[in-house]
Amino acid sequence: MNDTSEARKHLSVDDPKTRPIRSYVRREGRMSPAQERFIAEMMPRVGVPYQAAPLDFAEAFGRSAPTILEIGFGMGDSTAKIAEGRPDDNFLGIEVHGPGVGNLCKLIAERDIPNIRVMQHDAFEVVRDMIAPGSLAGIHIYFPDPWHKARHNKRRLIQGPFVAELAQRLAPGGYIHCATDWEEYAVQMLDVLSAEPLLENTVEAYAPKPDYRPLTKFENRGLKLGHGVWDLVFRRK
Repeated sequence: MNDTSEARKHLSVDDPKTRPIRSYVRREGRMSPAQERFIAEMMPRVGVPYQAAPLDFAEAFGRSAPTILEIGFGMGDSTAKIAEGRPDDNFLGIEVHGPGVGNLCKLIAERDIPNIRVMQHDAFEVVRDMIAPGSLAGIHIYFPDPWHKARHNKRRLIQGPFVAELAQRLAPGGYIHCATDWEEYAVQMLDVLSAEPLLENTVEAYAPKPDYRPLTKFENRGLKLGHGVWDLVFRRK
């Protein structure tokens, strides 16, 4: 399941027969005039276009620093808070939802946050084509779509082949931090991450919420519904 060649085959987009199921469904919604304006103004400054070649982080950020990849930043509120609290790290955020991209651009502009870069592209392709092996200090995946119906479970982001690809992109000692408010998905995450030979759990099972991760609206929603919230923090061996 974690064989590298199999993972790459799973992520191939060149052949429609092997093209992966997307980890998202485009729900564009309606962008506000402010979001549209900030996308137009900020993406030329902080946006990173997709390219079929490894990204030079030092060039993209204008400095050399540990780089954290965030997959699916939603509206970007947590991304902005984490980046502000960790100014010595670079943060590359990926999101396909237009209003979310617009909102993060707005936050970057209003708060003058220098250490965030934004991509609006499919995360599978970005990881496969643009992230060099051993180049990341960390990966954040917070509250991904749980695809709670059994017939849709295959659409979940945290699957063995993709985790194998992510693990290879981490430098030794680098971490992957996932969080979910869906218990059954938390169990799957723990199983999948534990099965990846390049990773080791930092605790016995689920980790306490790290101080750098703020309480999100999704977490608040889950807590109000009586759901638990599970954090998982694994490190590259």
